[in-house]
Amino acid sequence: MTTTRSRKLCLAQQPDADEMLSRDPFALLVGMLLDQQIPMERAFAGPVAIAKRMIGPFDPVTVAHYDPDAFVEVVAGPPAVHRFPTAMAARIQTLAKHLDEHYGGNASGLWCDVKSGDDLLARLSALPGFGAQKAKIFVALLGKQLKVRPRGWREASEPYGEDGAYKSVADVIDVASLVKVRQFKQEQQLVRRPVVARPLRQTRNG
Repeated sequence: MTTTRSRKLCLAQQPDADEMLSRDPFALLVGMLLDQQIPMERAFAGPVAIAKRMIGPFDPVTVAHYDPDAFVEVVAGPPAVHRFPTAMAARIQTLAKHLDEHYGGNASGLWCDVKSGDDLLARLSALPGFGAQKAKIFVALLGKQLKVRPRGWREASEPYGEDGAYKSVADVIDVASLVKVRQFKQEQQLVRRPVVARPLRQTRNG
């Protein structure tokens, strides 16, 4: 088992889930993968729930070779780890297979020998289920909370690497910071909401 060897994370706001995230890089990656279309705390509580339901250890090799139908049942619960358990079960297994094939099943191999922030971002962007934004946020999370700080990591994670910002999971260290991050996301959603033009009323002359 590889470890993050750093401070205790507070992403799931649950002691057992956060303990696992703090010591297990694969759990942290899976939590990040799940962090879409559900509350952040629920996403990062997912790995410990999966681990408790699985037969065998929760690691990339075991997950990669787990029977797909059985793994869907693990993710589906009840309670379900995600609102789309079938799709997410497949994504988690695809991620595990990538780690098994490219990093020998060692999730921390993604960053343990990385030389630059751009290199780290490229490795994360190549992960199944990790888009550009998710990869940048994870670079910021590694740098801010786990002290994985290759040269240029802040630049690679822009705008999420900024000090004193509350823009993503990278900035969540307690309940108060979680509230600030959630407020920021809500504000961003309002900004991105399309403005629907209303037709002008026609007035009758006379």
